[in-house]
Amino acid sequence: MFSHVMVGTNDLAKSKAFYDALFTAIGGREAITDPKGRLIYLHNGGTFLVTPPIDGEPATHANGGTIGFAAENPEQADAWHAAGVAAGGQPIEDPPGWREGGGMRLYLAYLRDPDGNKICAMCRG
Repeated sequence: MFSHVMVGTNDLAKSKAFYDALFTAIGGREAITDPKGRLIYLHNGGTFLVTPPIDGEPATHANGGTIGFAAENPEQADAWHAAGVAAGGQPIEDPPGWREGGGMRLYLAYLRDPDGNKICAMCRG
């Protein structure tokens, strides 16, 4: 559906610690840093990047936007959530757990990253 997802940051070191914790919790690797200083995460065929905005303005988060990360099972989503909280993320919405509606059953765990981006670990039931 998409080629990549990129979020902005105002503190690259804080974002690296946060996202390294999240990706290793779901079986990924720590970031690769490219020559421009961007953090690049490659996992399960997806690409996620973190960068200071190229226009020099402060990074801001999208209101109403969410970036979803695939988890293999509820335990992995819980590990992702716990790693994110330990690395400076803020738990938001309902606690991690099953949600049902529209004929779907999803296990969801929501956080805001250190820059306020809304992220979620999800596995299908």
